[in-house]
Amino acid sequence: MAHTRIAAIQMVSGPEVAANLAAAGRLVAAAAAAGARLAALPENFYLIGRDERDKVAVREPDGNGPIQQFLSEASKKNKIWIVGGTAPILCDDDKRIRSACLVYDAAGKRVARYDKMHLFRFESGEERYDEARTLQAGTRPVAVPSPFGRLALSICYDVRFPELYRGLGDFDVMFVPSAFTVPTGAAHWETLLRARAIENKAFVVAPAQGGTHASGRRTWGHSMIVDPWGEILAARDEGEGVVLAEIDADRIQDVRRRLG
Repeated sequence: MAHTRIAAIQMVSGPEVAANLAAAGRLVAAAAAAGARLAALPENFYLIGRDERDKVAVREPDGNGPIQQFLSEASKKNKIWIVGGTAPILCDDDKRIRSACLVYDAAGKRVARYDKMHLFRFESGEERYDEARTLQAGTRPVAVPSPFGRLALSICYDVRFPELYRGLGDFDVMFVPSAFTVPTGAAHWETLLRARAIENKAFVVAPAQGGTHASGRRTWGHSMIVDPWGEILAARDEGEGVVLAEIDADRIQDVRRRLG
């Protein structure tokens, strides 16, 4: 793991899956060309439609479909691990999906699946969200071994629930692919990410949606990579792009030694 370059990819996804996959592919290739060995995509990288139900219309069976095929092929083509933001996976309710974070190794093999456990609900003026209408909550936390240490998986609203991560025991890097709203992002995004890094003494990689989408929805962006001391190593405010930083086991061990 020593001095491994990792990328958090920021996107402004639209209502067409093919265009979003093309954008994601271009950004993953740019991350690999910049020396990243792992790239993490944001929540809903494959689609932010004009209606929350649009995600359900493009759902895929577990293990098969164009979104999952894209993730496998992009990792293999670029010889890079991919933490695939979220993919819309079929569940036992045909009006909802599991929002699944899928991890692929550099050979294109899927090595982990985590289903979002905590579903977002928010009201502020005209802005209203209730993910339970279209998502079915996952039931178990997931961490996966990798050449970069033990990776803890989570998605967006999960970051508000520290017990999710503490229940996983020690890990080296946690991922928070997100599509935060502007009001909640401005108020809480940086504070939550830095707190999770500090309390777990681990790196945090948070790729986000960041801009104005076709529906008129605005997402907060500010994708960032945070070290175990809570220091922001790299960030991007808005617009698509690649955020790069070096992570290393020595930094984790140094912080854990000093803090006990």
